[in-house]
Order: sequence, then structure tokens, then C-alpha cells
Amino acid sequence: MRIGSVIIVIWLVIGAFAAYQRGYFSGDDQVNCAELGTVLGTIVVGPLNYAGLNPRIECTIPQPSP
Repeated sequence: MRIGSVIIVIWLVIGAFAAYQRGYFSGDDQVNCAELGTVLGTIVVGPLNYAGLNPRIECTIPQPSP
């Protein structure tokens, strides 16, 4: 169980580093679901980012009625 946990933590750290290299943690005040999804997708995909996988998430949030 310990080795699996260590592998998962290393995987996520590599993914977070890939997101950092792409500038996803620039500190913009306005974050939408597409940006958040892309960042989380990049982190979860982890080392596959360096194999050419570039996750992009698109979503639309319903606008409130007038």
C-alpha cells in the first residue's frame, strides 16, 4: 500500500510541475470552469504531459435569467 501511495504522490507532483511550466498558476483573479478543468486535468494526467498529451477542458456555465 505504501509504494502505491508514493507512486500516486509522485505522479501528482509531476503533473503539478507540468501545470506550473505551462503558466496555469499565473494568479489571475478570474477563474472559470474551463481553466480550472484544464489545470486539474493537467495535474491528474501527470507524466503523460511530457509524452505530448495536452488536456483541454471546455465547459459552459448557465447564465442567470434576467
